[in-house]
Amino acid sequence: MKRIAILVSGNGTNMENILQHIRDGKIAAEAELVLSDNPQAYALRRAEKFNVECVVVDRKKFDSKESFEAEIRRHLDRKKIDYILLAGFMRILSADFVKAYQRRIINVHPSFLPHFPGAHSIRDAFEHKEKLSKTGTGVTVHFVTEAVDAGPPILQEKVPIHKEDTLETLEKRIHEKEYELYLKAINLVLQGKIR
Repeated sequence: MKRIAILVSGNGTNMENILQHIRDGKIAAEAELVLSDNPQAYALRRAEKFNVECVVVDRKKFDSKESFEAEIRRHLDRKKIDYILLAGFMRILSADFVKAYQRRIINVHPSFLPHFPGAHSIRDAFEHKEKLSKTGTGVTVHFVTEAVDAGPPILQEKVPIHKEDTLETLEKRIHEKEYELYLKAINLVLQGKIR
């Protein structure tokens, strides 16, 4: 069975969804590690109920990105991780890090890439809602490459933007689609159906 690590920075709802599906047998993997760059991440509290090892690698305690990532790699290697799942991990990984885990790092992004990459994609789509009223926005699950939010897509789905939407209602629908699509994509990769 494949061994996974989940990297988080914040609230951890996607992480919790993944861990619940592993516990329920809907994802055939071993959750070996939850790693956060943020010691205050609520995700760490969510992970406790799943009895998964949690580690904090606080970027502020490292004098360089290289030493920070070397510490992350030490934990990943110690647990013999097969796949890394990013679930709201708010750090851009270096090219060297990505190359070391080529095609083994998966990210979920709350837009229909290549549109609205980056950290504020839901807000950016919402601000363009008049222009996007026919096409909508969406969710993309992709392999991570050196370029931000530019890796090969595993799955993508559209999410409509309604005229009456607020930023909060759009966020809610996008997050619901993330939970569903990320699980499908993870299973496709773990089952060897996506290479």
